[in-house]
Amino acid sequence: MLTPLGWGTLAASAALYAAGFLLGYPEPVVLATGGLLALAAALAWTAPAPKLEVGREVTPLKVPRGDAAVAVLTVRNLGRGLSGLRAEDRIGEARHLVDLPRLPRGGTRVVSYPLPTGARGEIPVGPLLLVRADPFGLARRVREYGRPATLLVRPRTVPLPVPPSGRAHHLEGPAGDSAPAGTTTFHTLREYVVGDDLRHVHWRSSARTGTLMVRRLVDASLPVTTVVLDTRAPTEVAVDAAASVAVAAARAGFPVRLLTGEGPLPDGGPGPEAVLDRLALVGPGTAGVAEALRAARGGGSLVLVTGDPDAAGRAAGVRRRFDRVICVLVGGARASVPGVTVLPISALDDLPLAWRTP
Repeated sequence: MLTPLGWGTLAASAALYAAGFLLGYPEPVVLATGGLLALAAALAWTAPAPKLEVGREVTPLKVPRGDAAVAVLTVRNLGRGLSGLRAEDRIGEARHLVDLPRLPRGGTRVVSYPLPTGARGEIPVGPLLLVRADPFGLARRVREYGRPATLLVRPRTVPLPVPPSGRAHHLEGPAGDSAPAGTTTFHTLREYVVGDDLRHVHWRSSARTGTLMVRRLVDASLPVTTVVLDTRAPTEVAVDAAASVAVAAARAGFPVRLLTGEGPLPDGGPGPEAVLDRLALVGPGTAGVAEALRAARGGGSLVLVTGDPDAAGRAAGVRRRFDRVICVLVGGARASVPGVTVLPISALDDLPLAWRTP
């Protein structure tokens, strides 16, 4: 592909050739021929495609915001010896210059460089762009090598205790495989082990599978933590605070609901890892939290994370539907709302102290 200089040379050569032909002067024709020969040589210089094998590793693939992440490129030359190549690796919308000096046939070069982790979200890394240009800058070819990878930058979190709901509940967690056996709700079937209550044997499934199966019964009266994040111009601190609250509940094994003004976040499964993955992709929204608060199912704890003091007042309107309502007010502003525990914070590191001393 011709560069702007190459296109200019082509246009000038055409003009010189036309002028020399029309005016009958040989000199412009000679100059035009020289320009065309230079263009032909530049295209021939950039035509060969280097035979490279490019491997890419991003470590780790998921990282908290602000932590270190590294991309490692392994470039192996499968063709003839190469020198003076300029390569660029895509990092989101930016590009990182990769130095590839002389690379003999069969030679391998390993290059590593840090990745930006200052903002949440998915960051595509790669493919490697190999730029081959002629010495005069008339032609330039860009070829792609290697499969891209994706770095997921997730919110930062700080350790917090589970928000109390004010209700009695099992201490070992929710309706999961590690939940205490109960007599309220059927959860799943599993194979019989010595010591199981024979009254819980599911004879029909046992006859169908040929293995003694028992019913797993769990206590369903567990506190749910509902986290509502105000996404109108959200700050990273606000998302980090919401993630810290949700992860604390998920690590304790309790159910977590995540909502924004735009609605519930897509369900990514239980557990703290799924919670972090969902919050990593939260972006700005236009809707306030009033509708999300009205639509949230009651019970357990409600935690509203916002930078708007007026939103704390809206949380007071739903306090009777929840056992406890907490508003994490980000940005240093203060508010006093009856029935709502307001926790003002300026930075994420302020949250643990405010959380323990409401």
